[in-house]
Amino acid sequence: MDVVWEHREAIALAFAYTVLLFVFAGVGSLIGGTLLTAMRVGPIKVLRWAAAIYVTLVRNTPLLIVIFFFRLAAPKMDLRFDFVDVVLPTTVGDVRINNIFAACTVGLTVYTAAFVCEALRSGVNAVPLGQAEAARAIGMPFAGVMRYVVLPQAFRASIPPLANVQIALLKNTTVAGALGVSEAFIRMRGLLNDNPTARISLFIAFAAIFVVLVEVLSFVANRLERRVRVA
Repeated sequence: MDVVWEHREAIALAFAYTVLLFVFAGVGSLIGGTLLTAMRVGPIKVLRWAAAIYVTLVRNTPLLIVIFFFRLAAPKMDLRFDFVDVVLPTTVGDVRINNIFAACTVGLTVYTAAFVCEALRSGVNAVPLGQAEAARAIGMPFAGVMRYVVLPQAFRASIPPLANVQIALLKNTTVAGALGVSEAFIRMRGLLNDNPTARISLFIAFAAIFVVLVEVLSFVANRLERRVRVA
């Protein structure tokens, strides 16, 4: 474990990249997944088909291809991420938020939003149809029905699958290392190459940190589920 302690600052920085990728993509995917869910259960047929096609295509596409698209193909289509210099700070602590980081975040968001949509749609299906019909009967528009009646109950019913989606996202951040983001996986690979005699301790250390992060997410999800469950 001497190697782990010696490189503790580099390891901490790597997991800072991982956590920031997870936070940005997690928030974005929840927002995007909620919008996709509203489209899939909405009254406009074109939007329903568009959301269904999106979910089908993204769920059946490997994550690495999605991220490579936003990093390599999107700029050739004039879809760039220069906005990060205006909207976001260029650094958060020692973490540099550049175009590569932004491309990976967008790729993770686009990919995870499809799974959030399906998890949340299962919660929507758990809401009794009569409640939505009663809300429409008293004159509430579709947006109001979704905001005040359906989605609050759907989120409550979808906490376990949504937690699983977010846990998968946390582990999927390791794919960003393929594009040069100095997150946990790419840092571990570099340390393994530089310290071949300490591979077991490095594997154990990185795996233990991921286990801790996942357990924290699971704890938060369990507490939230208990807090909002129906008595």
